[in-house]
Amino acid sequence: MKLITELFEDVQYIAEAKENGEKEHFIEGVFLQANRKNRNGRIYPLNIMEGEVNRYMNEVVKHNRGYGELGHPQGPQINLDRVSHIITELRRDGDNFVGKARLTDTPMGNIAKGLLKSGANLGVSSRGMGTLTPGKDGAMIVGPDFRLATAADIVADPSAPDAFVKGIMEGVEWVYDPVKDSWHEEKLDNMRKSMNKMTINQIEENKIAIFESYLTSLMSKK
Repeated sequence: MKLITELFEDVQYIAEAKENGEKEHFIEGVFLQANRKNRNGRIYPLNIMEGEVNRYMNEVVKHNRGYGELGHPQGPQINLDRVSHIITELRRDGDNFVGKARLTDTPMGNIAKGLLKSGANLGVSSRGMGTLTPGKDGAMIVGPDFRLATAADIVADPSAPDAFVKGIMEGVEWVYDPVKDSWHEEKLDNMRKSMNKMTINQIEENKIAIFESYLTSLMSKK
C-alpha cells in the first residue's frame, strides 16, 4: 500500500464564540474529492471514497479522534506532538467532501491559529493508504483498500484552487500490522529481518550491498 496525500487550497478560517464568550477557531473547506482525475493522475471512485469517509466518521471522528497535524508528516501514523486540530465534520457535497476542523490549544494548533489570524494562505492535505491500479488515459485508480489516516493535515504549500493532488513518498510501500495497530515500511522491515539472520561480520561486509539493494527497491517502484 502506498501513502497518498492530496492538497486542497480553498480553506476558510472561522472564529466562533462559545456561550462563555471565549472563541473557538475552525478551518472549513473541501477536504476530499472523488470521481475526478487530479493533477497527479489519480481518481478516487465515489463509492470507495464515500465508504471510507463513512468508516472514518463512525470509527474516528465520532470518538473525537479525528486528529490532523501541522505540516507534512512522513508516514501514515498520527504524531500526537504535532496535532494542530481535530476534525469535527465531514459531509458529502456532490463529488466533494466538505470538512470542518477545530484548532486545538496545542503548540502546533496555536501556531496554525497565529498564521491564520495573520492572513497566511494555508490549506489542507488528506493522508491515506491504498493501492493504485492503471485506468484509462493514464489515470491511476485508487483501490477499495483505501484507508484514511486523516482527512486533513494543515499545510502551507497548497498550489491549486481545487483538488490539486500531490503524492509524497510514492516509492515507499507500507503495510498495516493489526497486532501492533501501526503502519511500517515493508522494505525496511524485510531488510531488518534479513539482517537479524546475519553475524556482525556479515553485516559489516555487506552493508554497502544492503544499502544499494534498498535504494534499488525504492527506485524500481517509482
